[in-house]
Amino acid sequence: MLEKQLTGHRVDRSICDWFWDHVISQGDSFKSQPVIASPTHYLFQVVREGITFLACTQVEMPPLMGIEFLCRVSDVLSDYLGGLNEDVIKDNFIIVYELLDEMIDNGFPLTTEANILREMIAPPNIVSKVLSVVTGNSSNVSDTLPGATGSCIPWRAAEPKYANNEVYVDLVEEMDAVINRDGALVKCEVYGEVRVNSHLSGLPDLTLSFANPSILDDVRFHPCVRFRPWESHQVLSFVPPDGEFKLMSYRIKKLKSTPLYVKPQLTSDAGKCRVNVLVGIRNDPGKTIDSITLEFQLPPCILSADLNSNHGTVNILGNKICSWTIGRIPKDKTPSLSGTLLLETELERLHVFPTFRVGFRIMGVALSGLQIDKLDLKTAPSRLYKGFRALTRAGEFEVRS
Repeated sequence: MLEKQLTGHRVDRSICDWFWDHVISQGDSFKSQPVIASPTHYLFQVVREGITFLACTQVEMPPLMGIEFLCRVSDVLSDYLGGLNEDVIKDNFIIVYELLDEMIDNGFPLTTEANILREMIAPPNIVSKVLSVVTGNSSNVSDTLPGATGSCIPWRAAEPKYANNEVYVDLVEEMDAVINRDGALVKCEVYGEVRVNSHLSGLPDLTLSFANPSILDDVRFHPCVRFRPWESHQVLSFVPPDGEFKLMSYRIKKLKSTPLYVKPQLTSDAGKCRVNVLVGIRNDPGKTIDSITLEFQLPPCILSADLNSNHGTVNILGNKICSWTIGRIPKDKTPSLSGTLLLETELERLHVFPTFRVGFRIMGVALSGLQIDKLDLKTAPSRLYKGFRALTRAGEFEVRS
């Protein structure tokens, strides 16, 4: 556990014991609550890649500020360390503490932009680790503050210059869906992000508009976005940070269809369960659907499994997870998984049915239907390169049997 006291009033570590006692006793239902009221504190929690980020306060405050700050901390650490897991944080705990020192001051968020933090604290690499061993100086903090820290645009470095001015916009979407045992669509929604990679000289002022912004249900913006143009005309007006950043995130609810269908059939008697699963294209998105996978957890009462497929590979992992890697749907046949599950001796029929988790990826299309209309730049340089891409992949895509 890494602990950082951010104000003069020291918080006792016993609050962490209280938190973990409730996590153990209540399980996932407790961990899904972003705001928790303990007898002495308000707690905010965010879970990323198995790492729990926990903040606490004894006074009333906007809960979204605490949650948003923890999300920023997780994003910055993931960006700095190339991912989030226990070993990476242990190996770089000095940088973690240095980042927290700069990101918050006396309990108030301060510098949370990754590109500005990179100018203040060097990201870890082999060269910096060797130098720290040779010189005995383990600090990565720069001696001078970046110019942007005193600017009214703190997310952008001061007057960067590029020979080639480029800006690229990516629509990245994840589809969450639940399909019941009758094949009916219970829930289907898309969580998406607009990611921008900007390498523009000077102080650019960009305007991004969508062809159909009315389909957006929930939106969340980077601090660089001016809210008034969006509120009045649903246009994104902003001065971008330098480099890669997430301009906005959105959610689109109540979609009517999914690109794939999964038809599981499980019949059991006489101590055996016969399995047959079909996977195919329900609605052709116009682009190739690849990286198709299907996973399900074998029930505890299963002693052994004999499963085969007519396309792709099937593996039974050590934790009783069956993984079927399909790849792409062939044109000449429908991929099917079939086989037999052997039940425990005292069981005649299977009473616990698995849930199938589906994965896929579609390059070049946003399944939500969101379309970028245009990207304009005031006082455009003589040579400006613009590019747009779209990607949709499966999020929490479940088929119940």
